[in-house]
Amino acid sequence: MIEQLVRTPFTDLTGVRHPVVQTGMGWVSGPRLVSGTANAGGLGIIASATMTFAELEQAIVEVKGRTDQPFGVNLRADAADAPDRCRLLIDHGVKVASFALAPKPELIATLKEHGIVVMPSIGAAKHAVKVASWGADAVMVQGGEGGGHTGPVPTTLLLPSVLDALRGAGSDIPVVAAGGFFDGRGLAAALSYGAAGVGMGTRFLLTRDSAVPDAVKQLYLERGLTDTVVTAKVDGMPHRMLRTDLVAELEETGTLQRLAPTVRRTIEFKRDSGMSWLALARDGRSMRKAQGRTLGQMALAANTPTMLKAGLVEGDTSAGVLASGQVVGMIDDLPSCEELVDRIVTGAAEELRRAASYVV
Repeated sequence: MIEQLVRTPFTDLTGVRHPVVQTGMGWVSGPRLVSGTANAGGLGIIASATMTFAELEQAIVEVKGRTDQPFGVNLRADAADAPDRCRLLIDHGVKVASFALAPKPELIATLKEHGIVVMPSIGAAKHAVKVASWGADAVMVQGGEGGGHTGPVPTTLLLPSVLDALRGAGSDIPVVAAGGFFDGRGLAAALSYGAAGVGMGTRFLLTRDSAVPDAVKQLYLERGLTDTVVTAKVDGMPHRMLRTDLVAELEETGTLQRLAPTVRRTIEFKRDSGMSWLALARDGRSMRKAQGRTLGQMALAANTPTMLKAGLVEGDTSAGVLASGQVVGMIDDLPSCEELVDRIVTGAAEELRRAASYVV
């Protein structure tokens, strides 16, 4: 474990040693990976969207038993029980609450009152300005290279647009850049743009601390830079994942052909999540209001947790999908979280010193 080599407003804000964030990946970002990242000096984030309330509390307790370092929890702002989950973070003294969608101003205020850092993920400059005006402490911005739900604008353009917009609005909150990062060069580049840290998903998925089955990890390691695809056929929203036979099949099927599997996976998700049909309906209404999804897209959304679980937890690539960023084509090893964070920060410091030597 190395000492702090790079200090940024993000490390000061969260109390972590290094400006490296392990993002909240459903079925992947569990206690082992989160505590491994935290003990390495980065910010590990529990993915709670695929957990029941009880499972989330158990995960928080387990992480606290594995590390005394700061960590975070990723929450669905549009979930019916979001306020209760936020109370759970408050009760357990979790340091960071990250959100896939913008939380309401009153929820941000409640978390901040209890010393919790609020960091929504955003995909456009105007959204960054909005959540900053609501009191968010930081934002994470993911470019189109990233895995999972993503947008069309690459990080190299989205990041400076967000930084410029925030500056123009008089905000200096830290920005964490995600999408396309995997080594020290990327961290150095992000810091040079003006970001205060980087977030990585696929790179942390491919570590020894990740609970993803080894056979699935090997499948990722065999892939190249062009072996991911963005499709809306899984849950109605753009989603970057590995190209597989299943994904190719989904791309070729129509809505009616996907109806029966969608119903089956909805039932499976209801069983796994412990949610009632009423709770599912409430979540659906919230999703429709917050994201503007159609009824068809809301029905498809039930596919995602079940299909990701099949691939990432059960290792069944014939029935599940594998979310992945484009960086998968640049990764060829499985380090521990400590080895990964150490070499990223060391590499970034070297690159920044080298770049500084060019200044006359």
